[in-house]
Amino acid sequence: MNTKAKFLIAAVMFTAAGSAVNAQGVSGSQESGYEIKAGEVTMTVSATEGGKIMSYKYAGREMLAQSRVPNQYGSTFWTSPQVEWNWPPVNEFDRMEYTLISSTPNQLILQSRVAQKLPFQITKRYTPDPKGRFIRITYTITNMGSETRQVAPWEISRVVSNESGLIFFDAPAEQITPAGLIPFKSELGASWYTFESAQQNRKINSDGKGWLAYVVNGLLMIKKFDDIGPSEWAPNEAEIQIYINQGKTYIELESQGAYKTVAPGESLDWSVDWYMIPYNDDIAPSKKLLKTVNKTIKSSKKMK
Repeated sequence: MNTKAKFLIAAVMFTAAGSAVNAQGVSGSQESGYEIKAGEVTMTVSATEGGKIMSYKYAGREMLAQSRVPNQYGSTFWTSPQVEWNWPPVNEFDRMEYTLISSTPNQLILQSRVAQKLPFQITKRYTPDPKGRFIRITYTITNMGSETRQVAPWEISRVVSNESGLIFFDAPAEQITPAGLIPFKSELGASWYTFESAQQNRKINSDGKGWLAYVVNGLLMIKKFDDIGPSEWAPNEAEIQIYINQGKTYIELESQGAYKTVAPGESLDWSVDWYMIPYNDDIAPSKKLLKTVNKTIKSSKKMK
């Protein structure tokens, strides 16, 4: 092979490698939105609309609800307990524009205004795993008031609805409250829910082991967070919450962190690692699904 041919091959290989590297990381702008890529996964974040996660795709296939009915799409973040702000969600956290603090290929940082209802400010850090295995979102709640407060972090993700979908987490169904409201089954030490015919809005609370999963349309979504016990929950809240509307056209996967005391000027951090991988086997409770989740989330421990 002559020198020219070797040079051309090297150039092609360098370009391909560069394209692969450039495919990872953070891109976009405040106006158009930001994209965070990790492997085949693309997360789209809108700074102008509450720092919400608007889209979460694997190889172009969407996992988050895309309705534009208020409070029924994407993934958002609130403070807990809800009793402190009732309804609607705190505007500064949920819908108002977030300020860009930093955007690099390795991390996106957005920050809310200080809320009028509550003296808190929210900072969101989106960090793709360098090896493309997951995207880490770190939420920071800062007490901007003059008095010590108690608060917990709360992530609410609205996912696509499909009657073949399966929601599951690591806890026996006997721990779920209100008992029997959503018919989760206990199998293999976990709780599993496949869609049924009840015609009412329902929400359940449960303990867990620090993860919540949903498999649908050939994709498995896993959210990993710090495991907490019932003594650490905010009042009338829980580590894991599931909401399903009466038509089963709207589903919320919710997780919360520990309820902590935050002095004026102090903050608490809480991280959620988002995974999405193909899963084309039968959608049914199985050891394989549980093993897949446990094997997948182990990689989180390798990114500090």
